[in-house]
Amino acid sequence: MASPMSASRFLHMLRNEGLTVVEVGEWRTHNRNHKGPWGPVHGVMIHHTVTSGSARTVRICRDGYADLPGPLCHGVITKDGRVHLVGYGRANHAGLGDDEVLRAVIAEKALPHDNEANTDGNRHFYGFECENLGNGEDPWPEAQLEAIERASAAICRHHGWTARSVIGHLEWQPGKVDPRGFTMKKMRSRIAERLK
Repeated sequence: MASPMSASRFLHMLRNEGLTVVEVGEWRTHNRNHKGPWGPVHGVMIHHTVTSGSARTVRICRDGYADLPGPLCHGVITKDGRVHLVGYGRANHAGLGDDEVLRAVIAEKALPHDNEANTDGNRHFYGFECENLGNGEDPWPEAQLEAIERASAAICRHHGWTARSVIGHLEWQPGKVDPRGFTMKKMRSRIAERLK
C-alpha cells in the first residue's frame, strides 16, 4: 500500500525528471478530499482532454464543469510538453472502473479487459490530462509524448513501481477511448526504458 507523496515531493520528482512545471494557483490544496480519501495510490492514469488551446485546457482541468467540479487531474500536459499542476489530492479524473484492472495494476501484471465499473479510481490513481482533441487525428507532438513518459516515470520512480503501473483511461473504464492517438503499450515501453 502506497501513500500519496507530498505535494512538495511530487513537484520535486517532476522537475528532477527534467520536466518544465507550471504551478497554477493554489494547486497544492485544490482537491476533492471532502468527497472521500485519496490513497492508497497504486498507479498513474493518462487521459486526453477533448479540448484545444493550452490556456483554455488548463482552466477547464482546474475548474471543471457544473456537473463535474475540478480539479479534473493533478497535472495538465500541454502540447508544448509543459506540465501544469492544477490540483493535488483527490481529483475527478478516473471515476468508477474495473476492480480486476486495479488488482492487475497493484500486482503489475498484464491488464484484463475492463468490463465493469465498480471501483473508485479517483482514490487510487494520479491523473494527467493531456491536451488533445481525442479524434485520432489531432497530432501528439514529441515534446508532449516525452512529457507523458517523464511524468509517469517520475511517479513510478518515487514509489518503486514499474511501467505496468501506468494505464490509460480506456483500460480502466468501459466505454472510454482516451488517450486516442498513441497506444498505452508503446507508452509503457517508453516509460520502462526511462526507468532503466
